[in-house]
Amino acid sequence: MADNKGHDQDLDLTSISEAYDDWERDRERRREAAIRERSHFEGLQIDPDIDFYPEVADREPGDRNIVRWGFDIHPQVTFSAAGFLLLFIAATLIFPDQAAGVFSAILSFINEKVGWLYIISFNVFIGAALYFALGRYGKIRLGGPAALPEFSTPAWYAMLISAGLGIGLMFWGVAEPIFHLTAPPPLFDVEPLSTEAARASLATSYLHWGIHGWALYGLVALALGFFAYNRGLPLTFRSVFYPILGPRIYGTWGNAIDILTVVATLFGLATSLGFGASQAAAGLNQVFGIPDNLLTQVLLIAGITGLATISVVAGLDAGVKRLSALNVWLAAAFLVFVLLVGPTLLVLSLYVESIGVYIQILPEFSFWNAALLETQWQQWWTIFYWGWWISWSPFVGMFIARISKGRSVREMIIGVIVLPCLLCFLWFAVFGGAAMNLQMTGELDVATAVNENVATALFVMLEAFPWTFFVSIVGILLLVSFFVTSSDSGSLVVDHLTSGGKLDSPKPQRVFWALMEGLVAIVLLVGGGLSALQTAAVATGLPFLFVLLIMLWSLKKAFDEELDLLESHYDEAIFQAQHSGLIERLGRGGEE
Repeated sequence: MADNKGHDQDLDLTSISEAYDDWERDRERRREAAIRERSHFEGLQIDPDIDFYPEVADREPGDRNIVRWGFDIHPQVTFSAAGFLLLFIAATLIFPDQAAGVFSAILSFINEKVGWLYIISFNVFIGAALYFALGRYGKIRLGGPAALPEFSTPAWYAMLISAGLGIGLMFWGVAEPIFHLTAPPPLFDVEPLSTEAARASLATSYLHWGIHGWALYGLVALALGFFAYNRGLPLTFRSVFYPILGPRIYGTWGNAIDILTVVATLFGLATSLGFGASQAAAGLNQVFGIPDNLLTQVLLIAGITGLATISVVAGLDAGVKRLSALNVWLAAAFLVFVLLVGPTLLVLSLYVESIGVYIQILPEFSFWNAALLETQWQQWWTIFYWGWWISWSPFVGMFIARISKGRSVREMIIGVIVLPCLLCFLWFAVFGGAAMNLQMTGELDVATAVNENVATALFVMLEAFPWTFFVSIVGILLLVSFFVTSSDSGSLVVDHLTSGGKLDSPKPQRVFWALMEGLVAIVLLVGGGLSALQTAAVATGLPFLFVLLIMLWSLKKAFDEELDLLESHYDEAIFQAQHSGLIERLGRGGEE
């Protein structure tokens, strides 16, 4: 007892407290320095400082590229992807009527034959995200135990929200709740325009914009970031499959994976750009009387693609980061305005109540496939959305991975899911709730406008608010800003993939892919309008779905390997890396 008492008296708790305070300040300084002093980058390049796999240690990103005429391209990926896209563009323009029929047939086939696969796969994604985040893998950090984030948390959220949302929320924020209010999903069996239909409407919108899609984004970002930062492989989709394919990722299989990624990304982006153009045209018609026709939509895509090209040339730091911040502030102001001048208390009550409904029906709704009903509801809603999320996942996932060094698996998954979901729900509660209130009280017939032209939904609703002209212009500007951000971010991703993960690729190459995105969007509008846009998202998502499912197996193998190597000393390694200043100070004892 005496020895223990003497030992307790030897502990200098004041010194320990001071050392801890110094370490806290030092850690904060190191975090700020990591953000302030990170190397400037223009694209998605990562310069790995490790060679984890010795059998490919001599390989460099883009080491077998063709460099000529201002381009630096991976030949197999670039020529195959560009060739397919050009063939698609030519066939659609030459045979527009036949193309529209093909689009419709493809959509019907997917809904009838493989719609169940989309449904079950997205539940698998949620399960995998929770498994990785909440289990023993959650402590793994992108870049290693000592890695620090290169972006502040607010900047990180601003960029991932702008890249992952944008045009979709603007287009569907009013339209989707109104659709479900007037034609509720068959699962609920409620009367249209009833109070129960309003609750079901928001819960259904939450399903399509909630946990399922963001879990997928988080998983893709996690896989890409881990293999780039922790394994020293290029930031391309082929790298994710190294535990399965080994060095063959540099061969035919790897090329096929990257080709699928490029095509899925371009069609997913083209879908969003087409929606954005049709809504912007509707807004210009509503505000300035400019004809809302195909020519206006095509000119809008051309003009905004030009702005996106300028941003692409400027790079990630100068272009995308600033536009992302602008998007967030402008969208926040737009949201607050509608919340304050609309039925504020009703909207807030709906927000809370509908989240409860969403949580309540989530288990059943997540697996519902309308198996015993003769309906195309799933085809036009849930199946479309899952295909759209899939086609956007390589683009958003790679972008999030690039800005997420230093974040743990748990932080990545929880961060990518929780706040974006809550913001999506708030957006639908504010805009959809306000629109449904106008419809149900008879103050404004939003439903008729939505059924006639879904792109007009937002601007028709704004007619019931003060300063309609000014607020509508803000809405158009926000659409354009999101349009540009999505296009230039997507162009950087596609350019990165088609250069074999090259650290820096020529600006003409970036311009080429930005223009290709706009061209595909124009062709889809010409070839079949919104139906063609939906078909493109769903159809390109199907083959890539198998890539994503195999990705989960590959990522688990890599995580197991990581913990097998580090498990015995992993907690100690993390503590040593993160508390080195504190350990050093305490180790000196009373020397200071």
